[in-house]
Amino acid sequence: MYKILHFFWKYNLPRWSILIIDLAICAFSLTLAFFLRFNFKSIPLEDLKNLPYDYAIVLLIRAVSFFFSKTYKGVVRYTGAKDATRIFMIVLLGSFILYLINIFTRQILLGYYIIPHSVIIIDALVTIFIMISSRLAIKAIYFENKNPEKQKTHIIIYGAGESGIITKRTLDRDSFVNYKVVGFIDDDEKKKGRSLEGVFIYPPSKLEDLIKTHEVESVIISIQNLLPNKKNEIIDVCLQLGVRVLNVPPVAKWINGELSFNQIKTIHIEELLEREPIQLNNASINQQLNHKTILITGAAGSIGAELARQCAKFNPKLLVLLDQAESPLHELNLEFTEQHAVPFEVVIGDVRNTDRMHNVFNTFKPQLVFHAAAYKHVPMMENNPSESILTNILGTKIVADLAVEFGVEKLVMVSTDKAVNPTNVMGASKRIAEIYTQSLGKTSSTKFITTRFGNVLGSNGSVIPRFKKQIETGGPITITHPDITRFFMTIPEACQLVLEAGCMGNGGEIFVFDMGKPVKIIDLARKMIKLSGLKENTDIKITFTGLRPGEKLYEELLSSTENALPTHHQQILIGKVREYKFSVVTQFINELILLFNTQDNVKIVTKMKEIVPEFVSNNSVFQTLDKNN
Repeated sequence: MYKILHFFWKYNLPRWSILIIDLAICAFSLTLAFFLRFNFKSIPLEDLKNLPYDYAIVLLIRAVSFFFSKTYKGVVRYTGAKDATRIFMIVLLGSFILYLINIFTRQILLGYYIIPHSVIIIDALVTIFIMISSRLAIKAIYFENKNPEKQKTHIIIYGAGESGIITKRTLDRDSFVNYKVVGFIDDDEKKKGRSLEGVFIYPPSKLEDLIKTHEVESVIISIQNLLPNKKNEIIDVCLQLGVRVLNVPPVAKWINGELSFNQIKTIHIEELLEREPIQLNNASINQQLNHKTILITGAAGSIGAELARQCAKFNPKLLVLLDQAESPLHELNLEFTEQHAVPFEVVIGDVRNTDRMHNVFNTFKPQLVFHAAAYKHVPMMENNPSESILTNILGTKIVADLAVEFGVEKLVMVSTDKAVNPTNVMGASKRIAEIYTQSLGKTSSTKFITTRFGNVLGSNGSVIPRFKKQIETGGPITITHPDITRFFMTIPEACQLVLEAGCMGNGGEIFVFDMGKPVKIIDLARKMIKLSGLKENTDIKITFTGLRPGEKLYEELLSSTENALPTHHQQILIGKVREYKFSVVTQFINELILLFNTQDNVKIVTKMKEIVPEFVSNNSVFQTLDKNN
């Protein structure tokens, strides 16, 4: 017997055998229909003599309809809603044909019904019920045999809406999934206590009890567009109890409108740091970008590439994507060719090369410039001050000067919170770039706008990709200091605010973004370890390496001498900063650039500290240059 069952589960039955079984079900259904029609008493003689013809007609019609509809070709163990619907429609169609034959035999051929109408109706209902229920029963037995109840992993689906139902059905139909849904969680009080496909719906207050009672291993969040703070609450409860959290992707990402189990992914740390969606003034941004030629420097970087994607939504006349990094620029070129239906030009060029940049401006005549090209890594620039002044200062000066020469309407410069009370060369170089563009704007019709924000999640070389790599390789996760904190913002969020600030700017402003609350890096690392299903000090160790040259324990968005003014957008403020005369700034920067030829880092940094007196080095060899030392 075991061998027969094993053979049945291992191999599909021949298609012809399924057809024979279906016809046997039809014969049984017709027999049962007659007995039900006559209350299990003797069948009248006139009906009894027609039985052979009745069986022949019914089975012939069923056989022909099954053959042409191919209901017997489906794999029984994977029967789904579409298979059941097909059986339902085909059986009804066959019964309707029987009804027409019945009318024909009475009106034209024999003068009486060859099959009682009531028998046709009962036969149809019984046939549909047995054919569908038998298939579903075989499917249930197969999956129970393949994945016994004891071996199944218990999960909870958070959200009892349409997405939650589809998620459960996805788990049910996937033969390789060893999951059992033990409950739905939903905020809707009306759903409380009800069941959905045999699974009870509970309120959020029961989440912790359900996890403990059923030894739940995973919670799947199926709610689309769940608010970030609510998602964080759910995830915090799960992580505290050592439960893995999975997420159902947006409907737009489902394959051909159907959810696949492989699309249900682990929650990413970026999702825990998200905030409420930004409300943009799309009409105003569209007015600024629509049918304009836009130049984006540093376009192959994380911010530059996302700025390009955001700009592409507003129907620009031409996007000019400039960067010196060949391979990332090639990837961006492929992306825009395949995914964005906007005119664009990819240009390899260095913002430090005056002739090359002049040719770019002269060729494309940009009306708007987003200047995102910069060196950004603090330790690298601390060891290479001469390169920081060439790219971050000279590069900005060249782009800004050409913007004035070619009548650019607006130049929006992407700056950093490290420019506030800088403790490192990188931050100071960005502050000097801010000073130059702000002072230049007073002498020209081009509007110069600066946007200043903190770390962006997932950007090239940032802490999160590094932690992910360290976790994948078994650790340890390295953190410079246990108390270090940083502001974080998603790349799309930062770029959306850049567009909004660029739109509202009238020239000369330094826009500061609301970065939310600072995040302790050690807390970030611990959450990433838990999200990976691992345990700190058991699977992954955290070690402290000490602050790097020029690194702060915490970042600021405004210095103590700066005030902030509100704007119409609650997440954007205007920083009131010290103003400089353009002639003085120009002379200073020219002197600073000339120091590049000396390759004397001490002289370069000393000069930088002259124009940015709040630049006080931290954990750096340049601390000896500060007056207080």
